Amino acid sequence: MSGHGGCAYSAHRAGMQGSGRAVRVRPVTSLPPNFQSVDDARARLEAAGYLASPEISTTAFLADRLEKPVLVEGPAGVGKTELARALAEALGRKLVRLQCYEGLDESKALYEWEYAKQLLYTQLLKDKIGEALSGAKSLSEAAARLGAEDAVFFSERFLLPRPLLQALLSDQPALLLVDEVDKADPEFEAFLLEVLAENAATIPELGTLKARHVPRVVLTSNAARELSDALKRRCLHLHIDFPGRERELRIVRARLPDISARLADSVTRAVEKLRALELKKAPSITETLDWARALALLNADVLSADLLAATLNVVLKHESDVEKARASLAAVAAAAEPD
Repeated sequence: MSGHGGCAYSAHRAGMQGSGRAVRVRPVTSLPPNFQSVDDARARLEAAGYLASPEISTTAFLADRLEKPVLVEGPAGVGKTELARALAEALGRKLVRLQCYEGLDESKALYEWEYAKQLLYTQLLKDKIGEALSGAKSLSEAAARLGAEDAVFFSERFLLPRPLLQALLSDQPALLLVDEVDKADPEFEAFLLEVLAENAATIPELGTLKARHVPRVVLTSNAARELSDALKRRCLHLHIDFPGRERELRIVRARLPDISARLADSVTRAVEKLRALELKKAPSITETLDWARALALLNADVLSADLLAATLNVVLKHESDVEKARASLAAVAAAAEPD
């Protein structure tokens, strides 16, 4: 399914941890394990603090019920990662996050062996190993006897699961977030496809390990590179763009209930105008919220031209963008004036 989500964003953020860490979300023990309808998905996402558009609610429902991954694309700062957090909370699933980066490989994404632990066991069991090798008439015979015991040291006891395998082997149903998949090398997609297609992972020493519970999977991309057709075929597709003014105003009011309605309206109008300037980096929703907080601390009730000029650095992160905004200061100030 391809959709233009338009906007949705969390009404609160949970702290995301680094690659491979399970992220704690509030347990939702009284909810059914699956979304019952599109409206149920929308309501449960909103209860988790995420204001979802119809396209997002529909995609969330279908991804859950079809047990298909969803690939969420869009500019940075529109709430793609927050959607995964909210989905995990809405479905009562543990969130496991894999943060992608250039050079990410199987040992960091899927599994590796705990060599230090294997070495420790070897030292502790050296007497038993000696007994097993006693009587060997040649080096090759000793090696063959030792090789017959490989399974002892290459078992799940010594396996260190990374995020992909954590999500598959979790005793609790999980949601796997593969964040910024476009930052990883194209080769990374090869073994990711097995997880997405089969809900399983192959480890040469152990064979194929099937998921204990089929994980829900969210992949996010800022479109830094084109993803493979094979990966896209495995997923439902959702595009989330910057929100329209009315929806962004709802987000600001939900996140910052203590600021005046007039200031919230003024800020979202100004941000809408700034995004129309073709900036190097358009303001994200987070930056809109930061700007509104800063203006509230300055006891502003509306964005005047002077305040706008003094606080552009809060909402714009590149000097070239600040200069472009200053050149259009009168127009932005006029747009920020509430009706």
